[in-house]
Amino acid sequence: MRAIFLSDIHLRSRRDRGYEDLMNFLGLISGERVDSAGTVSSQRLVVDCLFIAGDFFDFWFCKKDHVYPEFLEVIERLVAIQAAGVQVNLCEGNHDFYLGDYFSKSLGMNVFTDWAVLNLDDQKVLLSHGDTIDRKNRKYLLLRKVLRSSLFYRLQRRLPLSLLWKLARISSRMSKELTIASQEALVGKMQAFSLEKLQDGFDAVILGHCHRPLLRAYAMGGRNKIFATLGDWGEHHSYLYYQDGHFALSSYRP
Repeated sequence: MRAIFLSDIHLRSRRDRGYEDLMNFLGLISGERVDSAGTVSSQRLVVDCLFIAGDFFDFWFCKKDHVYPEFLEVIERLVAIQAAGVQVNLCEGNHDFYLGDYFSKSLGMNVFTDWAVLNLDDQKVLLSHGDTIDRKNRKYLLLRKVLRSSLFYRLQRRLPLSLLWKLARISSRMSKELTIASQEALVGKMQAFSLEKLQDGFDAVILGHCHRPLLRAYAMGGRNKIFATLGDWGEHHSYLYYQDGHFALSSYRP
């Protein structure tokens, strides 16, 4: 089995730094196996699954099938990836949630609202954006609870689109302000959390949110286990590649 994991693209518009690189990278992903010699075949990155671990969009609210116009092109690219035989999976992040109404119900993609437990070959993998790991950040956790409440969900469904997208940008900015922290401190908390999960039986814990690409390997109970943070696209163009029980952290360079 082959899979790609990426996180924290934080799309706002087609003018974003790295947008064209992202479109080119997504354009390489295909589910059609041309040969078995390597991961890239005939200019294609051949995989079975694509996992986006949150904050693909810098903000997201969608009313029925009315999507923010700047996002349409990249969504069409995800649909093309799905049509090529790749299973597309999205985790909700602290900037993009309520994804299920559109990506799951309308497009048939998998959406994980919090934690995803995956079985990749014989690997038991825990995947999440990771924004709830810091339990001491009570202000952010309260904001998260309010924004994802049933009351707020019903409210945003009644708002006109222009106001809805303005509100989305405000909530995104608030979330960013409340989750600004030292990368080193956040990675340390994520690593401590992940080590507990690895000891509990997971073979890999994969997280986003901290914007730092990192891959660490451990030997536990006769098995090789990994902890990974996916980095981001704006600065690192980083992604995690999985093939037949092995993980590799890489970076896309056009």
